[in-house]
Amino acid sequence: MNEPFLNFVNLVSALRQQQIIAYPTEAVFGLGCDPDSESAIQALLTLKQRPWHKGLILIAAHYAQLVKYIDDSQLDDSQRACIFARGPDPVTWVLPVRATTSHWLTGQFSSLAVRISSFEPVQRLCLAFGKPLVSTSANLSGQPPARRASEIREQWGAAFPIMYEAVEGRLNPSEIRNALSGALIRQG
Repeated sequence: MNEPFLNFVNLVSALRQQQIIAYPTEAVFGLGCDPDSESAIQALLTLKQRPWHKGLILIAAHYAQLVKYIDDSQLDDSQRACIFARGPDPVTWVLPVRATTSHWLTGQFSSLAVRISSFEPVQRLCLAFGKPLVSTSANLSGQPPARRASEIREQWGAAFPIMYEAVEGRLNPSEIRNALSGALIRQG
């Protein structure tokens, strides 16, 4: 077997064991974990030194992976069409959540930021794991996000589980929009 396959299998196994991994996204490396594991989310927040009340993003291969966490009944057809549209740039959507969605994901909000990524490494990872991943930039809060695996190794050591593939190459993290109103929250 070749190294990338072994590395990929190990990453999915690490996620299933409630560990944190680093993986490439459209613009930067992300830190991810199982969105259903409170201990993994708490470990991720501690690692990043990020306050829980800010909330987190989920990244998914397709919309169906998100329905366990969001309240789809609050969306109309035109809002869903915007979410499903594949534009040239990735968009993170802030959606209402189900009452059962963990406050460790939502923080102080009654909504959750989610992104359906068409970036192949993210697609492959979410499909192999069978659900979305928590997705937050790979950096300590307030520091620049990592754009290369070497930056993650420098910050968290050689043993940190990393998906050794390049980021897609976009200059800025994804745009963030409110799915109900369409309002821009963060420019991409």
